[in-house]
Amino acid sequence: MAVDLTPGQKRRQRKEKYKTKFEKLLGEFKNVLIVGIDNVGSLQMQKVRIALRGKAILIMGKNTLMRMIIREMMVANPKLEALLPHVRGNMGLVFTNDDLQKVRQVITEYKVPPGPTGLDPGQTGFFQALNIATKIVRGSIEIVNQVHLIKKGDKITSSAVALLAKLDIKPFFYGIVVQQVYEGGSVYPSSVLDVTQDELLAKFVGAANRLRALSLGARWPSELTLSYHMANGFRKLLALSLMTNYTFKEAQALTAAAAAPKPAAAAGGAKGGKDEKAKDDKGGKGKEDKGGKGKAKEAEKPKEPEPAADDEDVSVGDLFG
Repeated sequence: MAVDLTPGQKRRQRKEKYKTKFEKLLGEFKNVLIVGIDNVGSLQMQKVRIALRGKAILIMGKNTLMRMIIREMMVANPKLEALLPHVRGNMGLVFTNDDLQKVRQVITEYKVPPGPTGLDPGQTGFFQALNIATKIVRGSIEIVNQVHLIKKGDKITSSAVALLAKLDIKPFFYGIVVQQVYEGGSVYPSSVLDVTQDELLAKFVGAANRLRALSLGARWPSELTLSYHMANGFRKLLALSLMTNYTFKEAQALTAAAAAPKPAAAAGGAKGGKDEKAKDDKGGKGKEDKGGKGKAKEAEKPKEPEPAADDEDVSVGDLFG
């Protein structure tokens, strides 16, 4: 026989059921997306829940009850304390073990779609001034495609202000907003998910290069500069090996390559030798020609008479008998 429960008993039963579900999610999933759900309709919430099936679970509830359950679970898992400051306002939690970027994309892609504006056909001039495609459906203007009318940081024109006022639209959209991310006991802004793996790698490599340059400039050896110090030491050993003709195993290939004559230099030397020989032949011929001409001129000149001896030889043999 079914027993009718009092409203208080039904409320406690719902709380116990919610508590069991929430505790199971906290123990089963490692990642949590903290989302804001201001001005989000039930239809949007239903579409998001359907899209998240198999990837994540969206849960909402009273903040006081959620904080109470988290505090009880903190005894077994102290890392959950990081969630407490963010359980406030109109919010919800998305539990997932899937890729956080993909789950966030699924959550945020559901926004208020284009459709009927409720304006009469006589007011199409506002849309034409802003290059917005429209059509007339059942006596009212309907926007055909979704239009990004205002961007963050841009100056709003008077035409855009007038159009938004007529449509009774504020310059923002209604949708689930991912505010914070809980991962492994740490909470960080959702903007971190916009950083790709390539950007992280580029930042890491840039930081490593700056540290390497700083270490080299300060002459402070480190793991980053070890390869440079090894290469510099090997160059010094190689220079000593070439100067002293003392070889070691690692330098044999380099010293042999340095000692081997270069083909281009050998060809150039041979050509230079031929040129020098040709020059010598020309120079020799020129010298011989000049020498022959000089000898002919000397032969043509008359020989000059030798000067007569001023003193004749005097024999002194008779003087001493």
